[in-house]
Amino acid sequence: MMKSLEPATIAFPTPIWCVGSYDSEEKPNVMTIAWGGICCSVPPCLTVSLRKATYTYGCIMEHKAYTVSIPSVKYLAEADYFGMASGKNVDKFAATGLTPVRSELVDAPYVGEFPVVFECRLIHTLEIGLHTQFVGEIVGIKADENVMGENGLPDMNKVETFTYDSTSKNYLAIGSPVEKGFNPGKRFMK
Repeated sequence: MMKSLEPATIAFPTPIWCVGSYDSEEKPNVMTIAWGGICCSVPPCLTVSLRKATYTYGCIMEHKAYTVSIPSVKYLAEADYFGMASGKNVDKFAATGLTPVRSELVDAPYVGEFPVVFECRLIHTLEIGLHTQFVGEIVGIKADENVMGENGLPDMNKVETFTYDSTSKNYLAIGSPVEKGFNPGKRFMK
């Protein structure tokens, strides 16, 4: 039997993404978010949702760009810290020893040690209650050679990314493939 629950942000999995931006003095900033995803295929777009109260919100609004760096489990502590501290009060790159790298395509930095990076030019904002949804056109993607799959694209298992479960407040590693996509449903095709 299904149980009714109060409306809440308990959808899962949620990504662990680190959003890079510059502040008004060109200081690199990074923030971990869990509210985001691909939102369009043509043009390819990626969305992140932030509260106006965050330091990153103002940075993105000013520079009209952001990056999304995807950490591996190796950098779980750094990614966790990026979501707890404010760039208004501390240099998160200096605190963690990670490297801010200036994007050549957008006015935003990315985390040099993280294996996959999306470079996004801001094209839309949408006010949604407490959060603002930023829609960025993906103008570039970078991936470490060591995480590339046989198809020439990043392999999620090689990236060793992880997700956040808002119901248990745990980080979870991505597991093994269970089935090839667009295959098991073929049995229902007529």
